[in-house]
Amino acid sequence: MRDYHAPFEPDHFYHVYNRGNNQQNIFLEEKNYNFFLKRWDKYLDKYLDVWAYCLMPNHFHFIVRVKDEDRLAKFQKPGKSYNELISNQFRKLFIAYTKSFNKVYERTGSLFQKPFKRVKIDSEQYLQHLIHYIHHNPIHHHFTSNYTDWKYSSHSSILSKQPTKVRRKEILKLFRDKQSFTTYHEEMKDYNKIDHLIME
Repeated sequence: MRDYHAPFEPDHFYHVYNRGNNQQNIFLEEKNYNFFLKRWDKYLDKYLDVWAYCLMPNHFHFIVRVKDEDRLAKFQKPGKSYNELISNQFRKLFIAYTKSFNKVYERTGSLFQKPFKRVKIDSEQYLQHLIHYIHHNPIHHHFTSNYTDWKYSSHSSILSKQPTKVRRKEILKLFRDKQSFTTYHEEMKDYNKIDHLIME
C-alpha cells in the first residue's frame, strides 16, 4: 500500500505533491507562479533542497531532499519531530499563499487539498525517473506539447547558468553530465517502474 504521507527524515528524498480543492486552479497568471516560488524560499529553503519541480495551473510537483540533521537541529523545537517541523513549514506556505491569492481574486476559503502528499524516494534510478516524469508532466496534462517550452519547471534552470534554487550540480552529476541529462529527457520512459511514487 502506498504511503502518501511518509514522515520527513533528514537526508532523504521525497516527491511532494498538492493540487487545488476540487481540482480548481491555484495559479491563474504568471505572477502567481513567481509568488509561490518566493513563498517557498521563505518557508522551506532552510529545511529542504530542491532537486526538481513543476508548477501547473491546478497542481504542483517537487522533488526535495531534506537537509541533514545538523542543519535541522537549530530549528527544531523541544518535543517536536523533524516531520512536524517541516510539515508545519508547508502549512505556513499554503496559508500564506492562500491568503494572498484570496485577497487578489476576492475569494474566501481554502485553496489547497489537505493533507498534501509526499512519498519517499528510495533509489537513484527512481529519482532519475521521477525527475523525467515531473518535467514531462505538462505534456501529460495537455498544458503544452513540448516540455522544454514550459516556463514553470526546473528543466531550463538545470541546463542554464543562471542562479537557481535547484541543486544543479548534483542533478547533472546524477545523470553524469548535461548531455546525458538532455538525452535522458528526450527518451520515452516506462513510468510503470515508478508507479508507486507517482501521485495525480
